[in-house]
Amino acid sequence: MEFVWSVVTFIGQAIEAIFGYVEHHHWIFAFLAGGYVFYLHDRSVHARFDALDKRIDEIRKRLAIEY
Repeated sequence: MEFVWSVVTFIGQAIEAIFGYVEHHHWIFAFLAGGYVFYLHDRSVHARFDALDKRIDEIRKRLAIEY
């Protein structure tokens, strides 16, 4: 039983150490999350411009056929 309790204690201390690290270095994780949000926004903006380019190309093809 002592071995099981030592394993439980070790796991608890490891989790506490992880939470302590995150608490003291939360700005690192905020920086990463902000970067990821910027990446997603940048991707959506590029997707919109790609869709706009496809529409412009389609309109140019239609105008070229009519002449």
